[in-house]
Amino acid sequence: MTVQQSGKKAASTEPFDGRMQRLEGIVQELEEGGLDLEQAIERYQEGISLLKGCHETLEGFRQRVEELTKDAEDTLRPFTGDPDADA
Repeated sequence: MTVQQSGKKAASTEPFDGRMQRLEGIVQELEEGGLDLEQAIERYQEGISLLKGCHETLEGFRQRVEELTKDAEDTLRPFTGDPDADA
């Protein structure tokens, strides 16, 4: 299994917060500079995979919030002929 495949697997099974913590750890490792080139490239590739997964998750959450908001707005509209509704 390649780093990219393991990153995708982790991105699909690990909670969002866990993926963000792992991403922050990767950034810290890369900033410290103690990795050899091959390790740095592997971490960078894993980080990109995690980042893409996080963006996809956030997009899904955004869509869910929009759908829930629309449903709530539709539910909260006064019915036709409601005497208490503002004209």
